[in-house]
Amino acid sequence: LFVKMEDDMEKLQADMKNWGNSLLKFHLPRWEELPTLELYMDQVITLIDQYLSPVIQTEKHPLLTSSMVNNYVKKGMIPAPEKKRYNQKHLAFLIAITMLKQVLTIPEIKTGILFQGKVVGIRNAYNVFCEEQEKAIHLVGKEAMGEPEQMTSEPIPIELVAMKGATRSFANKLLAEKTIELEVIYLDTHKGEAHE
Repeated sequence: LFVKMEDDMEKLQADMKNWGNSLLKFHLPRWEELPTLELYMDQVITLIDQYLSPVIQTEKHPLLTSSMVNNYVKKGMIPAPEKKRYNQKHLAFLIAITMLKQVLTIPEIKTGILFQGKVVGIRNAYNVFCEEQEKAIHLVGKEAMGEPEQMTSEPIPIELVAMKGATRSFANKLLAEKTIELEVIYLDTHKGEAHE
């Protein structure tokens, strides 16, 4: 029995390592990598799903629906589509909003977008967001692989504090959810076994 539990714990660790390793390959498209063609709603939803499904559990959180997009337009978070078509700017906003809403409220996201747009411009803000989010996801990937926590010694510029906090929160939530998912599997395997 104890050997079986140890084997299962090693499997849990191996699964975490594999998952962590897969996170190291995660990439968010930069502004220049987003399609320049204008897209219809269903194409936008498919594309956002392709970009983000590796890091958002779609069983728990619907990534993006047409009603969500329409709601973001109504709330002034993204510009209205032109002739029902969406462009690079829409995609950038929707990628950021879809990720950030996992950890922030819609009004907080709107404020952050307005602030970043005013301070560095939408294109730069989006690219910096992608870099920060990738860094945070790669960091938790390394932690999942058993590497020690890495703390930065660089001071964070004031205009990036909220963004860094949000991207770290997203990554830490991702790590916690995956760990708990694997712990559930472990617990299901060892129902009724006592450990004192």
